[in-house]
Amino acid sequence: MPPSLYAKYKDYFPIGAAVNSKTLHSEQELLKKHFNSITAENEMKPILLQPQEGIFTFEKSDEMFAFAEANNKMVRGHTLVWHNQTPDWFFENEDGTQVSREKLIERMETHITTVVSRYKGRVYAWDVVNEVISDHEGEYLRKSKWLDILGEDFISIAFEIAHKADPEASLFYNDYNESDPEKREKIYRLVKSLKDKGVPIHGVGLQAHWNIYGPTIDDIRAAIERYSSLGLQLQLTELDVSVFEHGDKRTDLTEPTEELLELQEKRYDEFFKLLREYRDVITGVTFWGVSDRYTWLSDFPVRGRKNWPFVFDVDQNPKESFWKLVNF
Repeated sequence: MPPSLYAKYKDYFPIGAAVNSKTLHSEQELLKKHFNSITAENEMKPILLQPQEGIFTFEKSDEMFAFAEANNKMVRGHTLVWHNQTPDWFFENEDGTQVSREKLIERMETHITTVVSRYKGRVYAWDVVNEVISDHEGEYLRKSKWLDILGEDFISIAFEIAHKADPEASLFYNDYNESDPEKREKIYRLVKSLKDKGVPIHGVGLQAHWNIYGPTIDDIRAAIERYSSLGLQLQLTELDVSVFEHGDKRTDLTEPTEELLELQEKRYDEFFKLLREYRDVITGVTFWGVSDRYTWLSDFPVRGRKNWPFVFDVDQNPKESFWKLVNF
């Protein structure tokens, strides 16, 4: 009988999983036993919580909170401001023209305040702003309607609004490719600028969409050191370990090979050894799913391709990588 994953890490950090309205039920027994924190995969993104102005749809997120509270699980909130999965009405007048700066701030404030206030005291950490750093060399911030209309200020405004709505919640900036040296420095620049201005930011979310070949342990360590030097907490917010290297487009595998599973096992072992080493600054590790039965990576970036990125297999049994995490 495998031991509880979160219980094994009780002296280190919470162990979380992303859920959706289906996996909340289909993966329920694994969730109850192995995870003490959950995050909504999509159900709390703006387009699903407020598809039309002033019409909030909390049914699915409320169901998740009911499960969490019935089973003594913590909840991470994801996400309040993002360039993606935000409905167009946020940025447009009724005639389709671009809204004014004042109107967009008003809409942002209404959305964040309504959502954060509803779950005040029930969310221990929020991903307030998500993925605003550009992936392009030499470009700092990602192009977006938020940036076009509000300028860089939209980031600090979002944190101020969220903090006012729930002063006790830890507020995070969240991004991917967070261990890439160039992007790491841009994320550091942004977070340092927010902290220097007195913006209420408490942590950096490292999405940790990693694979069996990269990033290197040295690059991950450097990122942890760099971000934590700002005196902020760090959380791995969307951890998965793809069996395909970035850029690998093959579609011929119907199940992972022994070689791929051994590489994945080795990587998980390396990752968690490193994370345990930094237990003083890492305050949470959340997998972006529960078991290999369902993962967003089965459709991304190659449509229709299956992936196997977790420590529980498609039958919800622990893989060898699981045993590497608990036997230390």
